[in-house]
Amino acid sequence: MKHLLFGFLLLVGVNSLQAQAKVSSKAYSLMLKNLLDHSVPELSAKQAATYQNTALFLDAREAHEYAVSHIKDARFVGYDDFEIDSVLDIPKSKKIIVYCSVGYRSEKVSEQLLAAGFKDVANLYGGIFEWKNSGYPVYKAHAETENVHAYDRVWGLWLKKGEKVYTKP
Repeated sequence: MKHLLFGFLLLVGVNSLQAQAKVSSKAYSLMLKNLLDHSVPELSAKQAATYQNTALFLDAREAHEYAVSHIKDARFVGYDDFEIDSVLDIPKSKKIIVYCSVGYRSEKVSEQLLAAGFKDVANLYGGIFEWKNSGYPVYKAHAETENVHAYDRVWGLWLKKGEKVYTKP
């Protein structure tokens, strides 16, 4: 029984460390821990990158953010005007990874997708900021770019790599 309890505690401890290690910065990790509800499955940038050729990435930022750059082949769905009807052409069994700047808006869109019956939905933990901070490329149209919409100067503090863009319509 002691071995079983020890094994369980070890497993919980390792999982807790893995959850905290999903982003490269301890400060960013702490901010995200408190900002997000952690109500949907989460993937690190490294984990999400392994699905680059098989999953559908949905961008839950606004159109002007998406226009600056996005993850390759990501589909824009927005946040403020997101409608579940806009994704009903996607098979409910398709692997979907939703992202925004840091993960808050994408978490809310992910919740809606799961409530609508989508089976394999995950939030990109740390968003496009952590994607870029981890060294993964972003694209404007079909060309790689260093530009990333940093939302505003406060949130832009979390974007460590790439060129910050702050355009608003």
